[in-house]
Amino acid sequence: MSHKEKHLHHKHHHKEHDHEEHDHHHGGKLNIILYFIGLLTFVIALFINHSTIQMVLYLVTFVLSGYHVMSEGIIDTFKDTFKKRRLHPNVHLLMTLAAIGAIIIKEYREAALLILIFAGAHMLEDYAEGRSKKEITNLLKLNPTTARLIEKDDSIKIVDVSELKIGDRLQVLNGDQIPTDGLIIKGEAFIDEASITGESIPVLKTKDDFVFGSTINGDKTFEMEVTKDSSETVFAKIVALVSQTQTNVSKTAAFIKRLEPIYVTIILILTPLFYLMGYYLLNWQNDAFYRTMVFLIGASPCALAATDIPATLSAISNLAKRGVLFKGGSYLSNLSEVKAVAFDKTGTLTEGKPVVTNFYFKDDALDQNKLISILVAMEKKSNHPLAQAIIKYFNSEDKLNIEVENIIGVGIETTYLNKKYKIGKPSSYDNISENLKRETEKYEYEGKTVVYLGENNEVVMLIAIQDIPKESSIKAIQYFNQENIHTVMLTGDAIKTGEAIGRKLAISEVKGNILPEDKANVINELKKNYHMVAMLGDGVNDAPALVSADIGIAMGSGTDIAIDVADAVLMQNDLEKFVYTHQVAKKLRRVVWQNIIFAMFVVVFLIVMNIVGLMELPIAVLIHEGSTLVVILSGLRMLLPLRSRK
Repeated sequence: MSHKEKHLHHKHHHKEHDHEEHDHHHGGKLNIILYFIGLLTFVIALFINHSTIQMVLYLVTFVLSGYHVMSEGIIDTFKDTFKKRRLHPNVHLLMTLAAIGAIIIKEYREAALLILIFAGAHMLEDYAEGRSKKEITNLLKLNPTTARLIEKDDSIKIVDVSELKIGDRLQVLNGDQIPTDGLIIKGEAFIDEASITGESIPVLKTKDDFVFGSTINGDKTFEMEVTKDSSETVFAKIVALVSQTQTNVSKTAAFIKRLEPIYVTIILILTPLFYLMGYYLLNWQNDAFYRTMVFLIGASPCALAATDIPATLSAISNLAKRGVLFKGGSYLSNLSEVKAVAFDKTGTLTEGKPVVTNFYFKDDALDQNKLISILVAMEKKSNHPLAQAIIKYFNSEDKLNIEVENIIGVGIETTYLNKKYKIGKPSSYDNISENLKRETEKYEYEGKTVVYLGENNEVVMLIAIQDIPKESSIKAIQYFNQENIHTVMLTGDAIKTGEAIGRKLAISEVKGNILPEDKANVINELKKNYHMVAMLGDGVNDAPALVSADIGIAMGSGTDIAIDVADAVLMQNDLEKFVYTHQVAKKLRRVVWQNIIFAMFVVVFLIVMNIVGLMELPIAVLIHEGSTLVVILSGLRMLLPLRSRK
């Protein structure tokens, strides 16, 4: 195992919670059929006056509707106790004992009602979990199965996607699903990338553009070349990510899961003590057993067990719909506790492409249009990275044919109409007017790169170029500042350039001259001063930092390494999606705590009312099991989109 692999393994081993999923069987077809037959016998029993027939029908309901409750209560408790070598009961056992207790005191209707509502509530919980997983598991249905392979003789052969090899040529018809990741080699088309990025507006893709498997070709036929094995596509990685989501739960859910057998054991110990106390100390001789059954029902943690997981899965589903994918509930839960966020600059906070922001002519420059034409003609022959920004901005109509000479470390030169022209950095010139010097200092303070155009060694024009911040980044930083979350920009640029961008963004701290390998060290320093640190980057040179952060979030259209090492992926380079994600995480935390407080309040209320003699068994059943339904439905609120802030 390489050093990096060890690092990744250590991080995920450290960060993921071991989660033993309880194997619910409530959704099995046989159980559902038996449940509804039991419900039918219960309804029939309500309209029959014959007490013996009524009793039999209620007992039939108890057996049929409660079959899976009893089997899980008794069999799972036995298995878990044997496996862990200590008593490991579950809430199903409590409900089974409470229902049997109700039968012993001849409360047959209450026993049947308890089982019906308890089993029904757990079926609803399973449905709620399934409903909340729907958005992400729908991805599985999008998996392409066949492709149109172009043979060497240009004939078309329909093949299974798994047979494709890197370098194969494929034809993709309009309306077809793109079978795998690759490059367009002929043609162009508008492509619906919603299954990957969550963006509903189709994107125009042309020759040499990358396309993702599972996305939909909108309007024109094109040819593409396969660049990845089908098991390595972005889509395949997303599906693997989704499967992780089902097993990684929040700290709260994991704690409740560990607490359940301890809590149930305490209730099992307290139940006989409660009976003895009522019988001998409180003189409940006639109804001590009755009140003990009410206690057993009221103290059961049914609602508590449903406080977290339906809500968390609903929140993850809500985000998946918007192109934000989480590897598990623990990372989304932790996001609400974040105290510092580090951002990679290029492509995350900024557009990632330099643009011309300003230009300035020397006072006595005569023909400005001519100078622009010469500038553009020279840059068209240049290979430096700022050339495209200049060509795109000025877009001169003149088609001057000029040959240029590249001078390493300086710029480019040419001779045109017996005059010598040079494009270079300020340090390559001596003859600069005071006005130009002032403008240069102003633009350099703003973090812009300044380029000069010189005519016969005299500077006649200044061009300022900058990688500009995204509008969404400015809004995102503003939001985190309002939330009192420390924001940090990491950049390989000179500190002066970084600080200029930082001022525009109003970011808390700028770390300049940072090499990719140093970013992880910066994250580790931040973790010493802040409780929880998130990192956003493009997922290529930011991988070590994404691994080091408590929550690593990869930006961009699903780069491989991003999905591999990050805890979450923003499928679009849009920080407003990250703001939305943080708001969802905060709301999830509120909803879970509301659920926990409500669930525990109901337990305390039922126990107190029972002790003072104001709680009947059927009312206790309705309130207790009703609270479970309320908690489940409360969690499903997280499926709804958040209202935007004004």
